Amino acid sequence: MPSAPNTRTLSIAGPAGALEAVIDLPGDQTPEAAALVCHPHPQHGGTLHNKVAHTLARSFVRSGFVALRFNFRGTEASEGTWDEGRGEVEDVLAAARFLEAEYPDVPLWLAGFSFGAAMAIKASQRRAVAGLVSVAPAVSRFSADPAPQPACPWLIVQGDEDELAPIEETVAWVNTLEPGPELAVLSGAEHFFHGRLVDLRGLVADFVARHHRGDAEGLRSPA
Repeated sequence: MPSAPNTRTLSIAGPAGALEAVIDLPGDQTPEAAALVCHPHPQHGGTLHNKVAHTLARSFVRSGFVALRFNFRGTEASEGTWDEGRGEVEDVLAAARFLEAEYPDVPLWLAGFSFGAAMAIKASQRRAVAGLVSVAPAVSRFSADPAPQPACPWLIVQGDEDELAPIEETVAWVNTLEPGPELAVLSGAEHFFHGRLVDLRGLVADFVARHHRGDAEGLRSPA
């Protein structure tokens, strides 16, 4: 298991101005891969400090990844203004390019929670990544999008008592996909996974352990 993570703050050049970010490194271990984690809806209090986003980042770090979280445009210290989910996808792509430039020789994964999950899915439809983790995705943000599903290992984690992203909506959408993502349903969990963050972390760690590959050649393409 990696030692305690080293965390530092930084600024990323985004399409609407500088993006505030935090990067977690797996102690003194050389990262095996990189993960970009996207936070929930910024118009409803979502930031990079959200506990589910933080749990995702720590799960990746415990798996030997470097993990980057950033604030979408107009959130806390990030420049720019809210763009209804359009420019926010561009923010994800810019952060992905930054992370890939910093760690060019390792696989790049995308992950997100709620609105952030939707933005990560949209970004992964525009550039190849090695893996995708979507927690309680805001299905309405992308279900009508005709773009093909991401061609990578893909996990969706959903609580069956989610009051904001209903499980029925997620299952109905997943059933339209072929071959579709892996869907893990946490019994009794609501949208913010109160009391279930350890279970969430375990599901992500297990998925990463089963699908992570050290050789990412051919998996990345220009945004």
